[in-house]
Amino acid sequence: MKMKYLELLDTTLRDGEQMKGVSFTPREKFAIAVILLKELNIDRLEICSARVSRGELAAAKKICRWARKNACLEKIEILGFVDNEKSIDWVNQAGGAVLNLLVKGSLKHLQKQIGRTASEHISDIKAVFLLAKNKKIKINVYLEDWSNGIKDSPSYVFELTKNLIRFGAQRIMLADTLGVLLPDETHKYVKLMAGKFPNAHFDFHCHNDYGLATANSLRAIEAGAKGVHATINGLGERAGNTHLAEIAVLVNDRTDFRFKINEKFLAEASKLVERFSGIRVSVNKPIVGDNVFTQTAGIHADGDEKGNLYTSKLSSERFGREKEYALGKLSGRASLEQNLKKMNIELTKNEKKKVLDEIIELGDRKHFVATTDLPFLISELLGNNLFKKAIKITNVKVSSGLNLTPLAAVSIKIGEKKYSASATGSGAYDAFMNALKKIFTDQLGLKLPELEDYEVSIPPGGRSDALVEAKISWRKNGKYLTTIGVDPDQVMASIRATEKMLNWFA
Repeated sequence: MKMKYLELLDTTLRDGEQMKGVSFTPREKFAIAVILLKELNIDRLEICSARVSRGELAAAKKICRWARKNACLEKIEILGFVDNEKSIDWVNQAGGAVLNLLVKGSLKHLQKQIGRTASEHISDIKAVFLLAKNKKIKINVYLEDWSNGIKDSPSYVFELTKNLIRFGAQRIMLADTLGVLLPDETHKYVKLMAGKFPNAHFDFHCHNDYGLATANSLRAIEAGAKGVHATINGLGERAGNTHLAEIAVLVNDRTDFRFKINEKFLAEASKLVERFSGIRVSVNKPIVGDNVFTQTAGIHADGDEKGNLYTSKLSSERFGREKEYALGKLSGRASLEQNLKKMNIELTKNEKKKVLDEIIELGDRKHFVATTDLPFLISELLGNNLFKKAIKITNVKVSSGLNLTPLAAVSIKIGEKKYSASATGSGAYDAFMNALKKIFTDQLGLKLPELEDYEVSIPPGGRSDALVEAKISWRKNGKYLTTIGVDPDQVMASIRATEKMLNWFA
């Protein structure tokens, strides 16, 4: 049977940027665009809105230039408006070849927002098509507020769609602008459009206001939509857009359709967008969340040990990730066994019991043992030097204050040798890291791992003496590591996490 492929349009760089607090620089936009096209293998990429800013124009030019050189300019799309030649000229100036024209998909929006009649709006749209043809720019069309329009003013929607097809629209994009549709309604109305215009290519563009974006996108596909829109991490206006990883994997697994994306790159794309957007992904977010391939209950680890009883199609290996077994008060023997096996650590039955009892006791005190903590815990608990610290941070002095440049003086011990350095930085921890780099780079000729992510957590409750947890992710030679440090002082918690990293990579 011939595989039926659907189109996936990523609008992270356009609609995703409409989430409060998100703004990508031209350099960030370019980096994301290249990776989504080359690594994730996205079919189409909506990169920005026309006429927004000089920065947007610079980003669009850079992306379009690269796309033209790499023979994929037709995959780059720019949102534009019914504004005579203005959006067309902007797209042309950017070097683009596809305009996504935003038109009014409901009579209510048409009358109350721009005060035009249906015939006037259609005439205005026709003029944009003629101008675009002269500039050799193709047009897709968004029907803004289509979800309300198809319910409240269907005759207008049908008349508008008929003319858009006549004008030469490549794709007609049905927008649930306010995220108001239920899955069955989505199926009903998309099927109505596909039945009435069987030769048209319909996309479905959904928002997540009721948490139904993925379900609605799936139902739109089942009803005849040939493409759906989504964003990395579900970024977007208000509650966001359809989550790209969710809809892509769901369609690949549970329908007769397929997307051409590289699933192994979903997590990395998520991390990149998380870093550039500043919007953290929930740890339990399907496919890309930090915890979604982590088993916490001991019975689950036991089941996996006895035959992968808690494994589904959504395996960690499929997405280039690793399954983990959390160590806390719910851990059982199998959870510990899985972690020991992963780290090639052998213990006696009595030693395992002693370690597990300590892990459970720590869990009762709301402290989870990270995998990277396990060797240190075993060494301290059993006194067997299983993971003796090769590198010790022996002294740190940090000074910072109002109108003062932060300064750190650091001393470390490697074996029997001692090294010291001091440095300034933009903050106390940055000064510490700069001093550490002086030791490793200038004195030892070594390169420290790159800091990938840095998260500090303080328990709620308003206590100024609460323990701070610093969780830092590192990368070196393609290998990733996350270390955790705990201390009442935020900087010291980060330094403790850093010391663990030094010993892991030593």
